[in-house]
Amino acid sequence: MLTAFGRAFKTPDLRRKLLFTLAIIGVYRLGSVVPGPGVSYVAIQSCLDQVEGDSLYGLVNLFSGGALLQLSVFALGIMPYITSSIIVQLLVVVIPRLETLKQEGQSGQAKLTQYTRYLTVALAVLQSTGIVALARSGRLFPNCTAKLIPDDSLFRILVLVLTLTAGTAVIMWLGELITDRGVGNGMSVLIFTSIISSIPAQAYRLGGQQNGLFVLTAIALLAMVVITLVVFVEQAQRRIPVQYAKRMIGRRMYGGTSTYIPLKVNQAGVIPVIFASSLLYLPQLMANVWSSNQGFSKFVNRYLATGDHPLYLLLYFGLIVFFTYFYVAITFNPVEVSDNMKKYGGFVPGIRPGRATAEYLDYILSRITTFGATYLGLVAVLPYLLFSVTSSNNQMPFGGTAILIIVGVGLETVKQVESQLMLRNYEGFLR
Repeated sequence: MLTAFGRAFKTPDLRRKLLFTLAIIGVYRLGSVVPGPGVSYVAIQSCLDQVEGDSLYGLVNLFSGGALLQLSVFALGIMPYITSSIIVQLLVVVIPRLETLKQEGQSGQAKLTQYTRYLTVALAVLQSTGIVALARSGRLFPNCTAKLIPDDSLFRILVLVLTLTAGTAVIMWLGELITDRGVGNGMSVLIFTSIISSIPAQAYRLGGQQNGLFVLTAIALLAMVVITLVVFVEQAQRRIPVQYAKRMIGRRMYGGTSTYIPLKVNQAGVIPVIFASSLLYLPQLMANVWSSNQGFSKFVNRYLATGDHPLYLLLYFGLIVFFTYFYVAITFNPVEVSDNMKKYGGFVPGIRPGRATAEYLDYILSRITTFGATYLGLVAVLPYLLFSVTSSNNQMPFGGTAILIIVGVGLETVKQVESQLMLRNYEGFLR
């Protein structure tokens, strides 16, 4: 990885792309620490010290790089865009009009991207309104009585909501700038940056407790082992051989080539973990808003508020497995793949084209998904088990999600850098 980036910095155009990406990341991190208008920075820091390590808003706070609980300009982070992208992707399967747009190629994809942007802004308005309402009522930090918004007039609240919504729109723009003029997928790079930025603070908190050095060393060793295994599994794939028959078109012979269909072991990526985390986050949010119901709040705080309870771990693992199968089922259609192969004269050796090929692909995919779902569940649950065994009070919010995103984005970015290096240094027949 270091070798690839070292060679990239020696290439002028790649060096410009890398420096441009770093500059955009700097702007993104600056916006994550600039307080929103009308927010008391002193009160925010006081409340953060009192609720240090609380994982109630862990998912959104993780993807915003800690900006959510500081009510900064980029407080919502990239989460509204992630949510809208998932919703649009699911609606493509349900609504025929959106499925037609997806099949139209680049023009249809541009329209879907535009719909995703509109939905992102709408979700940002809703989420910013909810976060500001919680901060205004004092429920953003349940154990802190400091007044986060001293001037809670209607005009000041509207300005703050508008600022947080505009911050989400700016983050979308920054991500698209990285995709167009930088290196890597812009949104993924920003999420990667947010997660990486929270690691030093988490390590400092762990090192500052009693037996902190032992806990920190154990977590560092476990993280190295888990990252190694995650890299191995993320790169693993089942290659299904495909043979194309020869066809005579005019006076030319086409086909007769051999290729393969790469089925990744982790076909769903990190999406099932995000789905499961979001669902388990909803009861905690409802208990915080609906605080008058003591029975419901007590149940949620006992069983679903932290990751050290067996019921939470079982639900988390089960939801990840379910959403893995669900997401793979809607993103990979064996019947469609089989029909496309048959249309162009392709077949799997030893398998009849058509229905038999679709059943074979479905059988292989089901077996791979079983392993992939188990792998995702174990990676997501493992950090909670570690903190439970070590009796650590500081819980790493959604540690499995963080590891999966860090490894996935890192590998994809390095692949893009290496492919661009190969494109610029390829000698081929000119040698």
